[in-house]
Amino acid sequence: MGLFGRSKTSVGLDIGSGSVKMIEMDHSGDQPEVRRIAVRPLLADAIVEGEVMDPALVAQTVRNLWEDLGLKGTDVVTAIGGHDVIVKKITMDRMTEEDAREVIRWEAEQHVPFDIQSVVLDFQILDPDGTDAQMEVLLVAAKRELVDMKVSLLQESGLGARIIDVDAFALHNALEHNHPEAMEGIVALVNVGHEMTNVNILEDGVPILTRDIPFGTRRIREDLQREQGLTSEEAEDIVQGRQRFHDFKRYVEAGGEEVAVGVERAAAFLMTQAAGEALGRIFLSGGGARVPGLPEAIAERMGVEVHPVNPFERVPVSPDAALGVELSEVAPLLLLTLGLAMRTP
Repeated sequence: MGLFGRSKTSVGLDIGSGSVKMIEMDHSGDQPEVRRIAVRPLLADAIVEGEVMDPALVAQTVRNLWEDLGLKGTDVVTAIGGHDVIVKKITMDRMTEEDAREVIRWEAEQHVPFDIQSVVLDFQILDPDGTDAQMEVLLVAAKRELVDMKVSLLQESGLGARIIDVDAFALHNALEHNHPEAMEGIVALVNVGHEMTNVNILEDGVPILTRDIPFGTRRIREDLQREQGLTSEEAEDIVQGRQRFHDFKRYVEAGGEEVAVGVERAAAFLMTQAAGEALGRIFLSGGGARVPGLPEAIAERMGVEVHPVNPFERVPVSPDAALGVELSEVAPLLLLTLGLAMRTP
């Protein structure tokens, strides 16, 4: 009933500050398969610190990518993130989900540093079968303006959002699918992007909190240009490992230090809990995962294992899926995009 004509594909769209990424996923088989992948860089400063400075340019880039892939329809799965999104585990009196929905806005006022009237709220009860008087709830709050801006940008691109997810959740879903071992103990999923680094602390697979660090691979490129007199192309080649630079380790270690401090601050609450467990491992994704020496610099600074994430470790990819890019080069950038595309149609 009603199944005929339903699309069996989904498209994940990640609009980052450095590039636009799309993945089309086919859900018709026994397991989802990546059908098409495309990545297109954005001009510098088109998006700055998550704010779209040139909506027309970004919208046209999204539209061009959609047409390059020859995609049908208009629906995408995309996400929001940044400082205007709060993800936090809270404790509430035990009640049904229906009752919790009635009081969640009042509960959120105690934890969300925004005008509660200006946010979109959602939540999930983490222990719905528990019998204790209290229950743990994962609270999500996003400024309504952020959601409206993403919808407006998509509309200008001629597309519509079937689902608007949260960056941290899409990253988590893709990590769980490819690296189930990350769902045990206290781990950090660290996604080092172009301008920002997202830190997602997981406890036995449950997101406890997320934090954004104002550091990305752009910082390393700009430091190289400013201090060494390099062109943007020369700095890019060094950061991507295509060219060697005698003093590059110093820049990588400085970046590793900044990421490590941010992760430590995000995980500091673990040590304040009674019998709190320390951070055990870090799973690294994003463009930072492919910067030569950065995973090692973070591991040495923090004294924990750092595992670069392969978004396609357990996800089949069609042989001709990658459009004009080397999959091995762009794979670290695609964990978020994959997590969005994995949402079933």
